[in-house]
Amino acid sequence: MNKVIAVANQKGGVGKTTTSVNLSAALAGLGARVLLIDLDPQGNATMGSGIDKYALNPSIYEWLMGEVALGDVCLPTVAGYELLPANIDLTAAEVGLMQKERREFVIADGLGQQQSSYDYIIIDCPPSLNILTVNALVSATGVLVPMQCEYYALEGLSALLDTVEGIRTSANPQLQIEGLLRTMYDARNSLSRDVSRQLIQYFGDKVYRTVVPRNVRLAEAPSHGLPVTLYDRGSRGSLAYQALASEMQKRQTA
Repeated sequence: MNKVIAVANQKGGVGKTTTSVNLSAALAGLGARVLLIDLDPQGNATMGSGIDKYALNPSIYEWLMGEVALGDVCLPTVAGYELLPANIDLTAAEVGLMQKERREFVIADGLGQQQSSYDYIIIDCPPSLNILTVNALVSATGVLVPMQCEYYALEGLSALLDTVEGIRTSANPQLQIEGLLRTMYDARNSLSRDVSRQLIQYFGDKVYRTVVPRNVRLAEAPSHGLPVTLYDRGSRGSLAYQALASEMQKRQTA
């Protein structure tokens, strides 16, 4: 069974794009057929995949507006996954989507039968709970929530969980929390350890065993247009995302 995973957290700077790109690369490295959808107008997942966001024609905007087919927009990447790329044009999609009748279902309808062409579809959501994020959640089977183990993390998480529950009730009954991923983790920090314990206490096995550490190579990789699994495969950041991909696959077959 294929999975559509929305990587979401309305809080910025928690590692959504880093997770989306590197998890896609790690899954592709395990032989999975992966599509990464860049749903953030900043286009960071596009650039981090080695695709020039300034040279896109068409981009995901034209696909969302129904002007082109999925196959006309998807691009291959050096890491082995396909990319539905984005740039600043995507900001206009919010207005365009609001004028559509089934505006919350545009991504779900657009993927349609082609969804079965992939084992995993990873959606890098923008850092807000807007119509783009709602579209991602309506089309998804699960939500992966990257989060730093810091003071405000749990507070922000509750708003996202309320949104997920609302969408599950109203539009997508199959939607569930795929997992919570602790990112930029520093085990030497007592607050990080405390928040980590709270997450495990409240969410149990929904918290991935894999922890993504703070890692210089992980931070450097996007500037080279590469996932860290290609930039420095043996780095701690790369090993963490390889472990996450393996853990995700094992959960799916369990």
